[in-house]
Amino acid sequence: MKIAIVTGVAGGIGKESALQLCRAGFHVVGMDVIDAERVPGFENLNFTYVKGDLSSVASREELVEVATQKGELAALINVAGVAPKVRADILEMTEESYDYVMGINTKGTLFLTQAVANQMVKQGKGGSIVNISSCSAYTSSTSRGEYCISKAGVSMITKLFADRLSGEGITVNEICPGIIATGMTETVKGKYDKLIAEGLVPLGRWGQPEDIAKAVLALCDGTLGYMTGGSLILDGGMHIRRL
Repeated sequence: MKIAIVTGVAGGIGKESALQLCRAGFHVVGMDVIDAERVPGFENLNFTYVKGDLSSVASREELVEVATQKGELAALINVAGVAPKVRADILEMTEESYDYVMGINTKGTLFLTQAVANQMVKQGKGGSIVNISSCSAYTSSTSRGEYCISKAGVSMITKLFADRLSGEGITVNEICPGIIATGMTETVKGKYDKLIAEGLVPLGRWGQPEDIAKAVLALCDGTLGYMTGGSLILDGGMHIRRL
C-alpha cells in the first residue's frame, strides 16, 4: 500500500488533505502535537496517528519509522506550521518568537523533507512531496515578519529539493494558500471578513481547507505529474495587481 505522511493533521488543511488522500487509496500516517482522541474523523479509514512535534528530531524520526513500517512511502505533505504567539511590529520582533516560528515552519519542514527524500530515493520508486507555503511567502505583513520569512524559506526548500530529486522521479511542489478558514485565521476573522467584503479577494470569499486539499491530491495522484519545482497560488485571485 502507498503511504502518505501528512503533518499538521489535526485540523484545517492537514486534516482535509489527509481525508482526501485516504479516500483516494493512500494509507495516511499523520502527525500533530495533540492527543489522538482529539483527532476524530478518520474512523474506518486507512489512517495512523503519531503524536509529535515537527521541531523535534525524535518526533520526525518516529514519524518516518512508523510510515516506512506501513509500506512504500509515496507522498509527503508538509502542512504543519505556526504563527507567532503574539503579533508584533518587526521593529519589536523577538528572537524567541523568530526561533519558535522558524523551528517548526522552516527547519522542521526542511529536515523532515530530507529524511523522507532519502527514504524515497532508497526505495527507487519515485514519489511526491507537497509543501504548504503561503501567500505570506511573497506578501509583506510587518506585524508577523517571522511568519513571512519562514514561508519564504519553504518556497526555497521546494526549489532545492525539486532540483535535487528531479532525477529520482520525485516531484516537489508547493501550494501558496491565501486567506483560508482554519484555526490559525480564526482569531483574525473579523479583520479578514472586512477586507474580503471590501474587495481584497476577487472571488469574494474565504478559501476553505478542501480548496487546498484538492490541489494536494492532484499533486500526489499523478494528475499534475509533469510539474516539479512549481507553485500553485490558491488565493481567490488576491495576488492580482489591480488599478
